[in-house]
Amino acid sequence: MPESFQGRSGNCAGIVATALKLGYRHIDTAWKYGTEEGVGQGIRASGVPRKDIFLCTKVSHEYLRAADFARSVEQSLKRLQTDYVDLLHVHWPSTDGIPLSETMGALAQAKRAGKARHVGVANFNIALTEEAMRLCPEPLVSLQAEYHPYLDQSKVLAFCRKAELVFTAYCPLGRGRLFREPVIAEIARAKGRTVAQVALRWLVQQGNIALIPRSSNPQHMAESLDVFDFTLTDEEMKRIFALKRPDGRIANPAGRAPAWD
Repeated sequence: MPESFQGRSGNCAGIVATALKLGYRHIDTAWKYGTEEGVGQGIRASGVPRKDIFLCTKVSHEYLRAADFARSVEQSLKRLQTDYVDLLHVHWPSTDGIPLSETMGALAQAKRAGKARHVGVANFNIALTEEAMRLCPEPLVSLQAEYHPYLDQSKVLAFCRKAELVFTAYCPLGRGRLFREPVIAEIARAKGRTVAQVALRWLVQQGNIALIPRSSNPQHMAESLDVFDFTLTDEEMKRIFALKRPDGRIANPAGRAPAWD
């Protein structure tokens, strides 16, 4: 599993540099976050060689026409101060009538031009992802979507495994909601771990999931990396799975989100 970091703070460069020095190697950003420039500065300040970093960015829904897509990629690379990204995602599916075939063609072209080593989609449902895989001239490797104990993503995860896509999980801590969850807190106390570590371990232990937790606190960043030397029991995993609820989704923009699975 690639270690991950997503920063949206005003001190993005410093946060990214700190994360890389702690051992993170997967950095997730996007034009929409407004952090690409800071990420690029942080990578340079860290002293970690670019080849050792797995860098992901995303093209926003405003730029899904082929010509707009290509310009967006060029601008992202310029802000990131790099010639390529390791993974390029389409951030959200179009709701503006732009043919998915046009967007997938532009995504594939970015890879063929050497501007992205791998390509994928974010916030697509299963049907849209299947269509994207069929239409894209280059293989998709990742579906990025929200996932945490309050959100049941069993169907999507099963699909990703069958389709040989990595499930990249954002909001793995439910944007802080999990810190108030008694069940996870109880398990954390029994394990001598933090709530965040237990929640992240629950995801890691499912397999085929890359995590992109977000923090600007160096101590919390270090704790989030320290989830590979303990295991949750089957009973503990089941208790956390049971926390799913109908209103668990956080990222669900009106008029933008697809029909979720």
